[in-house]
Amino acid sequence: MIETNPTYKDKFARVCKLHGIATLSAATIIAETGGFELFENYKQVVSYAGYDVVENQSGKHQGKTKISKKGNSKIRRILHMPALVARGKEGTVFEKLYTRVFEKTGIKMKGIVAVQKKGFTLFRLGLSDQTHLSSLFVLTRDHFHHLRILGL
Repeated sequence: MIETNPTYKDKFARVCKLHGIATLSAATIIAETGGFELFENYKQVVSYAGYDVVENQSGKHQGKTKISKKGNSKIRRILHMPALVARGKEGTVFEKLYTRVFEKTGIKMKGIVAVQKKGFTLFRLGLSDQTHLSSLFVLTRDHFHHLRILGL
């Protein structure tokens, strides 16, 4: 399907430029999300994959926060290895994010999950049309760096 459709072929080539994303990862994410066609905003995409943050609370008790894991487990599973590869690339936004989260929490897996979430949102950014970029989320300097890599 991707090879025969020129629109998808171009988008597929753009997202494969992200660190750690290869053919199988990209194809799985596109298949599981339907090419992000049904999502209106960033929060829906994050929630669909189960990366949305929830707090353990009851009454006056305020507990710790964690990801909900209520979304698509296949997406989270397929993004694990690309996140490990991406965090190993020195000087990238992924490596900086992993280091910051790991130094703050002392838990390696939290850093890897943060990299997974960032990679997933940048993946959606790579698939989106250029006219819709402003509605996705507030772009930081690191996002502009990845936009240049993706050719947007």
